[in-house]
Amino acid sequence: MSAEDLTALVRRALAEDVGSGDVTTEATVSPHARARALITQKAPGVVYGLEVAELAFALLDPEARSERLVGEGVWREEGGPVLAIEGSARALLTAERTALNFLGRLSGVATMAARAAHAVRGTGATVLDTRKTTPGLRALEKAAVAAGGARNHRAGLYDAILIKENHAAAAGGIGKAVELALARAPELAATFEVEVRDPREIEQALAAGAPRLLLDNMSLGELREAVARVDGRALLEASGGVTIETLRECAQTGVDFISLGALTHSAPALDLSLILQAL
Repeated sequence: MSAEDLTALVRRALAEDVGSGDVTTEATVSPHARARALITQKAPGVVYGLEVAELAFALLDPEARSERLVGEGVWREEGGPVLAIEGSARALLTAERTALNFLGRLSGVATMAARAAHAVRGTGATVLDTRKTTPGLRALEKAAVAAGGARNHRAGLYDAILIKENHAAAAGGIGKAVELALARAPELAATFEVEVRDPREIEQALAAGAPRLLLDNMSLGELREAVARVDGRALLEASGGVTIETLRECAQTGVDFISLGALTHSAPALDLSLILQAL
């Protein structure tokens, strides 16, 4: 995400929360008061999103100074100090929730990604994210996934071909869909992927020259059978029905990739708090 897009995003988030003004802060805090805020991580996990949090404060107080107290992408079992900000007390109080919402959400995604990457360690499989992201936050959430140690799948509909069952149905079958994709987007021929649900569709996709297959909602036994059937003729991605708890078992079937929508759509926010000290 560009600096301009990020600034616009944070401005919209602040406007959503502040509206016509922070009536509580304006009623209780002098416009001349200064303060120091300390954000603390209160649960095990990985912090990500410090730039966004800093920007929330800076947009309300351009002279605010921040100090990062943790490296992004680093697992901390005990938590601890994350970010210190010094500036206008009003600005710190008004930006607090927006900054924590961004930081908690993105750190939660990074934490989920770290747990997933740890679960498949040593198996040879790679965990991927999906397009099941928060609208408007995809670039940030995918960056958080990468910071946590998992890998990004396609960014959107524009940068890779993934032929799913509905595409195949509309095109006249898997073979026809692959044929059309190869003809119309030859620059993506080496990387495109085809969703398959059973041995018949696996063979159809392989016969059409698909370099990568998405094994949709298959059981562990079906995944093992698919790995044996394909026998290295294409890369294999397991998708659907996989959880953090079943991730390692899935990885041990021999697939190359496992896509996990839960990295983004079900990641709980990391528990963070902000304490203000008047100066």
